[in-house]
Amino acid sequence: MNAIRGFIDSVATLITREAPDRLVVCLDLDWRPRFRVDLIPSYKAHRIADQDGTAGERPADESEEVPDDLSPQIDVILSVLHAFGIATAGAEGFEADDVLGTLAAAERRSPVVVVSGDRDLLQVVADEPVPVRVLYIGRGLSKAVMFGPAEVAERYRIPEERAGAAYAELALLRGDPSDGLPGVPGIGEKTAATMLSKYGSLEQIMAAANDPRSSLPKALRAKLLAAADYIAAAGPVVTVARDAPVQSSRDDRLPRAAVDPARVAQLAKEHGISSSIARLQKSLDGLSR
Repeated sequence: MNAIRGFIDSVATLITREAPDRLVVCLDLDWRPRFRVDLIPSYKAHRIADQDGTAGERPADESEEVPDDLSPQIDVILSVLHAFGIATAGAEGFEADDVLGTLAAAERRSPVVVVSGDRDLLQVVADEPVPVRVLYIGRGLSKAVMFGPAEVAERYRIPEERAGAAYAELALLRGDPSDGLPGVPGIGEKTAATMLSKYGSLEQIMAAANDPRSSLPKALRAKLLAAADYIAAAGPVVTVARDAPVQSSRDDRLPRAAVDPARVAQLAKEHGISSSIARLQKSLDGLSR
């Protein structure tokens, strides 16, 4: 039951900390979307194995390796959210990151806080049309860090005026072994940041690489031109979608009490999660004060 308790406790902590009027839990309906694999076949390939035990091609029935005891806990988590009336959202053929990015990009009324332990989401930070901040919880909630454009620019030494887009380009250049993205061989985070700071964008970096008169060092020019096909293909793979076909389970207004208290009580008793349920309700009670 550790995942159930941990998730509910985290949601309760976030509600207490941020006091949101609206909240959506975003779902991974396709953890390895076809459109990304078609462009970069190695994308997350190391997380699966096909029937002959080799990774790479995407079988029709592929699934990410998940501990046997985790999937049932996810079902319980979704049941608890539904009983409380907390909205969930997903998009067929897209990852949870894309759902988060789409909802953040579509917001026109209220400031947005995107909560994630995935640095890829740093690319959605913005000041307009509403502030979009990323609460990065990669080191746990107790060490969470709030990022906006200024913080992303300062942390990664990239242009603040386009910090979100520049972060995506930084990730493209340096690569990400955890996602099976090779990056440009010989270009790490520091070099990528230096080029983005100097030239402003990946487009301008590639323009310099293609211009023998530019001040771009010959060695970097050679590395970039050798990886031109990868760079051209990797953009949609690295970039969080802003136009995913998101479907929500209900209105995203955060309830002040469970919409189905009998079901909540049943779940609490059945799974021994009464303390976590009580913490979640206490956090909601705090919104009414």
